[in-house]
Amino acid sequence: MSDLGYVLVLAGGLSYEREVSLRSGRRVSEVLRTAGISVETRDTDASLVPSVLADPPDAVFVTLHGGAGEDGAIRSVLELLSVPYVGAGPDACRVAFDKPTAKTVVRSVGLRTPDSVTLPKETFHDLGAATVLSRIVERLGLPLFVKPSRGGSALGASVVRTAEDLPAAMVGCFAYGDTALIERCVEGVEVAVSVVDLGGGPVALPPVEIVPDRGAYDYAARYTAGHTEFFAPARLSPETAAACAEMAVTAHTALGLRDLSRTDLIVDADGLPHFLEVNVAPGMTETSLFPMAVEAAGDDLGTLCRVLLEQAAARGTA
Repeated sequence: MSDLGYVLVLAGGLSYEREVSLRSGRRVSEVLRTAGISVETRDTDASLVPSVLADPPDAVFVTLHGGAGEDGAIRSVLELLSVPYVGAGPDACRVAFDKPTAKTVVRSVGLRTPDSVTLPKETFHDLGAATVLSRIVERLGLPLFVKPSRGGSALGASVVRTAEDLPAAMVGCFAYGDTALIERCVEGVEVAVSVVDLGGGPVALPPVEIVPDRGAYDYAARYTAGHTEFFAPARLSPETAAACAEMAVTAHTALGLRDLSRTDLIVDADGLPHFLEVNVAPGMTETSLFPMAVEAAGDDLGTLCRVLLEQAAARGTA
């Protein structure tokens, strides 16, 4: 029986990923209630702080995606309110949420990650778009993968296979953020490795293989049932699966993350994993990868979320 009184699930927010966050929040609330926990779900509006001050929850589960949910801002507010929460602290979130910075950190501990260029919109325009893009193609080659440096759910992301398609990809990227990350596109098997720490150190869950029906794991492929086939565990050799697990745990540790995370990788034709990005608030929807990994491990999502909340509550009283 849990000692938790009541917990708060934060969902919604004002990022481009609001609808996904609401779905994640509903799922987490449902599994926690099934696990016997009293749950309240709230959005991040002006009533949140007065409500928390008037009736502090034992712990908070953050299912906010993008923006304030993953850049550390909401977590900073929760710390100001002395309310414990599941997940990484503000400083670690700020580093992990910024993809170029996260790539620099993981490369510094020896992880493989695609070569890339980071380009703010102002620089793109001020220095002459055509010239800059030409040099990027010369430097990194083709194909390329373009995505906002901050954000998720593949919004503003696209594969570029010809130099002529790069300007449109940049425009699409800048619609969702002021800075673009342009990576050398590694072709291979898309894999997501979730990591949880239930008190004994970070452990990788079984990798999930992603096979979208239209070739691109875009927003529709992520959140529309039937658009993507998933294999949990992934169809990898034992050696490659172990390498993916090690990479995810190493990234989790190097970035200073806590409780849970999800690392996205590409496994190339030689069976070598490449780090792409890490998510500090993994999606919890019916088509999300973290719950699939939990199920593949033979665990119960509600029980796991309850344990994470109990750990957070214990940190708050320590």
